[in-house]
Amino acid sequence: MFKKKLLLILIAFTLVASLLVGCNKNSAGGSEEDDGSVKIATVRWSDWGDDFLKGFVEETEKEVGISIDWDVYLNSEWGDKKSVLMVGGDLPDAFWGSITLTDADIAQNQGVFIPLEDLIEENMPNLMKAFEEDPTLRAIVTSPDGHIYSLPKKLPLRPLTGNQLFINQKWLDNLGLAMPETYEEFYDVLKAFKEQDANGNGDPNDEIPYGAGNANNVFSFILPFGLTRGSDKQGYMALKDGKPTFLATEEAYREGIEWMHEAYVDGLIDQELFTEDTSMSDAKRKNEDVSLVGVAVGWTADATFGPNQDEYVALPPLTGPDGQKYVISDAETYSRNELMITTAAEDPAKILQFADKFYTEDASIQTFYGSFGVGVEKNDDGTYTVLDAPEGESADTFAWVNSFRDFGPKYVSEGFNDKVTLPTDSGDGLKLALDKEINMYVRDQYPSVNFTVEELQRLNTLKVDIENYVYSMQAKWVVEGGATEEWDDYLDQLNQMGFEEYMEIQQSAFDRYQEALNSGN
Repeated sequence: MFKKKLLLILIAFTLVASLLVGCNKNSAGGSEEDDGSVKIATVRWSDWGDDFLKGFVEETEKEVGISIDWDVYLNSEWGDKKSVLMVGGDLPDAFWGSITLTDADIAQNQGVFIPLEDLIEENMPNLMKAFEEDPTLRAIVTSPDGHIYSLPKKLPLRPLTGNQLFINQKWLDNLGLAMPETYEEFYDVLKAFKEQDANGNGDPNDEIPYGAGNANNVFSFILPFGLTRGSDKQGYMALKDGKPTFLATEEAYREGIEWMHEAYVDGLIDQELFTEDTSMSDAKRKNEDVSLVGVAVGWTADATFGPNQDEYVALPPLTGPDGQKYVISDAETYSRNELMITTAAEDPAKILQFADKFYTEDASIQTFYGSFGVGVEKNDDGTYTVLDAPEGESADTFAWVNSFRDFGPKYVSEGFNDKVTLPTDSGDGLKLALDKEINMYVRDQYPSVNFTVEELQRLNTLKVDIENYVYSMQAKWVVEGGATEEWDDYLDQLNQMGFEEYMEIQQSAFDRYQEALNSGN
């Protein structure tokens, strides 16, 4: 009898264990075994739990009549697991968020993804309306073959500018200095910071006038020469007089590097700028005993300088050698690859019907800050109020915990930002307030162009050599000098590396983008 009971217990235990194994622990809908369940893979920066799949997302699944099995991966592990998924054949029905797959991933596995343009017309009225209102959305997702393989986004409440320079106001006050307005005055202020014990601690040698920050430190320093670099996706590509240009071959770049070398020799720039890692530069900017850095680049003062944030204010755009003012424009508002549907999907129309619900203003703000009642309140007059994060939590982290945040389908019309009230002491509210002071100086940035499979393969090969060479010479010239003397040889070397072909590919992609953009008007 005892053996019989033990056998029954073991059988029961095995059944329960098998059921538990069959259920996806990251699923907010049914398990992988549920009939009619759709599997969608997405990626998160950190393990913030599954609250981001509740509220609006859960309600929208019910509204559309879809049961989604969300496979949630951490970005730190995604590279290896993505490779296994793509070659192993066990594909999800869809990938969600531009953090999951790059243009190269999609191009190299194009047979895995279905064209969406006809399905969009049949199932996505909200997105079709957005395409009409904002042709950029259609242009960035139209592939060279004319098909659309992914869905776009336009983020709400993004600044037109991005990272910017901050200066230590306390140091200016300690030395009786006015806020610099020109590049020459800026240089003189840095010299005063270096030579006059600006932080007032009695040590004349511990000040770092210009230190590493959270964005490109070279281009931030030579920005007044007109070198308005965009986001990392654009690399060294920019627009000049409406045409594609490569910043590191411009005469203004050479001139700016010469100025930066002089500042480096004078000790005005962190001598470890090209050798330190992020933890080292963070420790200098956020030193708790006394502030050590006079000027650095970042998103906001609190994010950049930590315990010393109250000493810093935004440095107004400086007038450069050409008499103009320039700002960094690296804030990404548009992107593609926010939803890709694979050949494994049995009902792609249903997935697109679900995604279409995200292309409204109500949806976009909830999937950026958190559902109504959690991250946002919608007011009776149609405006929105973003709620304060709980005490002890940052606004940015709280938004990530409760929403897809930067990733996934989204769209807001022009003027949407004016309908939203944000906390102004940190996070997006503070950034948008800073943006209003300088966004009149924004220049057009190089767009997110699309490449063919062949172009991507060739471009990636060329890009590695070209950008590594540019960076190595940039560091050499800032530290040792020689930019003017070696400039012609530098350009010749770039051409030997295939620079002309690199720019021809960029020009072809830019021309196609312009054609797609104009066809939407």
